[in-house]
Amino acid sequence: MPDRMIDGSRRVLVVAASIAASLGVWGAAADGSPSVNAQAPEFRWLQPQRTPHGWKLARLPSGNATLAYPRTWRPIRTDPGTASVALLGHGRSIRSYLNLTPRQGMETLANWPSFRIEHLGDEGSTDVRLITSAHGLVFRSGRGTCVIDSYRTSRARYREIACLVAGTRSSSVVVGAAPSKTWAQQAGTIERAIASLRTD
Repeated sequence: MPDRMIDGSRRVLVVAASIAASLGVWGAAADGSPSVNAQAPEFRWLQPQRTPHGWKLARLPSGNATLAYPRTWRPIRTDPGTASVALLGHGRSIRSYLNLTPRQGMETLANWPSFRIEHLGDEGSTDVRLITSAHGLVFRSGRGTCVIDSYRTSRARYREIACLVAGTRSSSVVVGAAPSKTWAQQAGTIERAIASLRTD
């Protein structure tokens, strides 16, 4: 085959490979495959997914957002306009919990990491530590900014994942937390619940 034809064939193959790669990236984003949030290693678990089989749904009173949780967890009373569920232990102690709240203040996708850390301090938490954060994360019905942090209360040190997620019409905050000493046992459930979030 003449050199000119070989060079032309190579160019066609390179272009075809580039197009295929691009389609693969967009396809992954559409079907929720593991490459969706691959650029944020600490959040690779965040793959948009439907409600896990057998789980229940927690819903904001406004109806603007829903969150799945295991049947062994129970709704708990928190601030008006929010939805919270928890895994309860002996004496109704909270072993881990999930909270869903509509965006209420000056939080934005851009300032969420600093906003969340300051908010924890304002609520009385101490020794607040930002572990990591990421922007542009893909959820089932929007994009969000998430943080992983830890803080201390009068009872224990906690670790949490907190995300601000913007949909087409509203924004919601989802938080999942557990005592640091039992985080390893609870993290998988919390992550699956957060990945199930839908916000309008």
